[in-house]
Amino acid sequence: QVQLVESGGGLVQPVESLKLSCTASGFTLGNAAIGWFRQFPGKEREGVSCISSFDGPTYYADSVKGRFTISRDNAKITVYLKMDNLEPEDTAVYYCATDTLQPTCVETNWDIIESYDYWGPGTQVTVSS
Repeated sequence: QVQLVESGGGLVQPVESLKLSCTASGFTLGNAAIGWFRQFPGKEREGVSCISSFDGPTYYADSVKGRFTISRDNAKITVYLKMDNLEPEDTAVYYCATDTLQPTCVETNWDIIESYDYWGPGTQVTVSS
């Protein structure tokens, strides 16, 4: 059974940092691309970043480029999202997702919800002074 579980969310002040984790089970994490999304209240989920398996491409939303860094540790079956210089506008529920049959993030659809079959329950990130 494929499962993804996010952790690491919380309440931080502006310009502080957080590191989210997405721990996987039920499939071989090293063979799958993993995406991070976020959802603002009343809005649809939007793509934040995607990391491919092996040496494939990595993508970021324009709104987080230069502030967020995605990485993976296949031995720990975990994908990370390091978020620096956080802004109140980053406040959202953050989700990780995968299509276990897709090893590579695709430039044209990595940020589309329908590209992913499995989702974690999400973790709340609140940026407020």
